[in-house]
Amino acid sequence: MKLNHKILIGIDTGVNTGFAVAIDVGNGGDLQKVESVSITQAMANINELVIEHGKENIKLYIEDARLRTWFTGGREKAQGVGSVKRDAQIWESWCKEQDLNYIMIHPKANATKTKADVFKKRTGWLGRTNEHARDAAMLVFRRIAKH
Repeated sequence: MKLNHKILIGIDTGVNTGFAVAIDVGNGGDLQKVESVSITQAMANINELVIEHGKENIKLYIEDARLRTWFTGGREKAQGVGSVKRDAQIWESWCKEQDLNYIMIHPKANATKTKADVFKKRTGWLGRTNEHARDAAMLVFRRIAKH
């Protein structure tokens, strides 16, 4: 099935998985969904998109916390970072198993930690979001799909 658009999916890994969907019709990703879900809900949502649009029309952009070498905080924060790094490995393995087109994105290469008011102004997204959802959205907002 050859479509004239690509479905871009942004994933911010973690217990609260940021999940965003944008459609690129040639001029950059237009946000369709911005939310925070469990990792299994995100995977189920992706499976539905694959059925609806075809695997060849989907590309995932996943923040790769394994590449992050900086963090602040104590032991609890370090354990959280370890958990997010493990989630990045799970996502990469799952994408390979599902034969999905994906790219792991260095955290420095994403506009993370965007405040809600700035996010609304920049993207025009009016729905409620949390930090994880916004981080996922910034992975695909106005991105042009390069398959």
